[in-house]
Amino acid sequence: MPVVYDHIVIGVGSMGSSACYHLSKRGASVLGIEQFGIFHDQGAHGGETRIIRKAYFEHPDYIPLLERAYENWREIELVSGEKIYHETGILYAGPRGHALLEQIRQSAHLYSIPLHGSFKGDSFAYAENVDLPRDYEWMLEPAAGFLLTAKAIRSYVAAAQKNGATVHTHEKVLRWETLKDGVHVYTDKDEYIGKQLIVSAGPWSGKLLNISAHQLKITRQVLLWTQPADPNLFSEKRFPCWLIVDRNKPGGYYGFPVHDQALPETHGGFKLAYHYPGEPTDPEHVDRSIRPSDTDHLIDFQTRFLPKTKGQILATKTCLYSNSQDEHFVIDRLKDIQDRVTVAWGFSGHGFKFVSVVGEILADLSMFGKTNLPIGFLSASRLTS
Repeated sequence: MPVVYDHIVIGVGSMGSSACYHLSKRGASVLGIEQFGIFHDQGAHGGETRIIRKAYFEHPDYIPLLERAYENWREIELVSGEKIYHETGILYAGPRGHALLEQIRQSAHLYSIPLHGSFKGDSFAYAENVDLPRDYEWMLEPAAGFLLTAKAIRSYVAAAQKNGATVHTHEKVLRWETLKDGVHVYTDKDEYIGKQLIVSAGPWSGKLLNISAHQLKITRQVLLWTQPADPNLFSEKRFPCWLIVDRNKPGGYYGFPVHDQALPETHGGFKLAYHYPGEPTDPEHVDRSIRPSDTDHLIDFQTRFLPKTKGQILATKTCLYSNSQDEHFVIDRLKDIQDRVTVAWGFSGHGFKFVSVVGEILADLSMFGKTNLPIGFLSASRLTS
């Protein structure tokens, strides 16, 4: 007879690795199934680093979850002995009165988040290294920084395995179904039975959960690393993460200082990207080649706003956004499937900072059918068909 697991987690990437940890530390038997290796560059978490910040322009309802996320990041650092969060602060800048900046101010005011800012002038802390137009204003959130994605995922998986979780890699889930005795999961290698199922498959969630393209759009995003003439000017000890609005484009450009710690996954250099949905794609057939149109606008922005960071291109990469209908997350139970299935999808390019708390939420929902953390605004019921 096959082993019956308390919980099966499909997708042991960002959210799934955290869910495996939070379930296993509570004593549950867990099977995690991942179609690639532990940490990979095929989905949404590739590219070494992700920003974490609290003055959330996307919506202030996320901030209580961020408070818990910061606590949980400290926990996994203690458990693993690894430094995952690097506090550098984050610089925000854009045209005076821009909606994004006003939303940052509102969130900071509602939750008393320290935020320093001024119109550009002699007081601008990074005036020597950032060229802002005269009508731009800036703000600095000191208690922000970046997370190391590979360390985070590997730390969660290692801790989960130490707690007794089973993790299968390079095994693709073909389908799943609920039966009287539980949830059956069929892969290209075997089949498994669990009492509960969590689906946290990132860009592949649409196919596993039969989500329409109207509700979930996968887009191709490009990341760029360059070598500044003087990297020390932009080291993480001297320069913050940043998010700068280009007045002529939606979304915003963002990036990271030169990371001081050499890791197998790091390219070194100064990283920048554009936070706005790119061209639609299918996660099974992503064009990973880099075209001039992918990088020309990044280099143009760099030339205008951060000219001292220009230099040799060290690396380019593609990653994926899983964009929900309204660009907010979906974390919920599937009410019509015998109350056995918990889902997390649609993280829309701003989810990684929440990995540490989403795993806890998924464990709550899968074990108890509810959570005390405030996720009502992330229910799937808000979406239109």
